[in-house]
Amino acid sequence: MGVSLIFKIAAVGILVTILSQVLKHSGREEQAFLVSLAGLILVLTWIVPYIYDLFTTIQALFSL
Repeated sequence: MGVSLIFKIAAVGILVTILSQVLKHSGREEQAFLVSLAGLILVLTWIVPYIYDLFTTIQALFSL
């Protein structure tokens, strides 16, 4: 896991925050929620392989 992944997550967070605020102030709360949900799903798709590697490493460490 490199620093670039952290910067990507931060960039998505900033963009989602800006878009959500703009949508909420224009009265489109549903679209703001969907933008937040899409950002969360995008970040989770980046993180899940690292979590899988973590659990396989722990499993190999304890030989379960």
